[in-house]
Amino acid sequence: MQTGVQLLTGFLLTLPFQQRFTMLGQKMQVVYLATVSAAVLSTALLIAPVGMHRLLFRRHRLETLVTAAHRCAFAGLLLLGVAVTGMTVIIFDAVAGLTAALIAGVAALVLFASFWVALPLALRRTDP
Repeated sequence: MQTGVQLLTGFLLTLPFQQRFTMLGQKMQVVYLATVSAAVLSTALLIAPVGMHRLLFRRHRLETLVTAAHRCAFAGLLLLGVAVTGMTVIIFDAVAGLTAALIAGVAALVLFASFWVALPLALRRTDP
């Protein structure tokens, strides 16, 4: 997952330097900036447990590390969903227009909410 988030972030960081980036309207540029912000934060949060582990290694802080890593992963996944949704909106806007972009964005949010929140909560209720 870390590699995928890093690739997404790297891709997003190169977009303003592409010739066609100027085709984005002001609203989509705002969506782009929010998407880049979410991707950068997601990258930082999903990689943070590696650094924490290095600093806390052999210091008998396993519970602290696990709790912090869990929180970072949860927040990182949330922001990854926001970033991928934002990219979906930008791409659909460029290819098919604003209406298609909004529909695709809502569909992406529903997809992430279903698989990353609703399904795990449902499975948690059925676990023995």
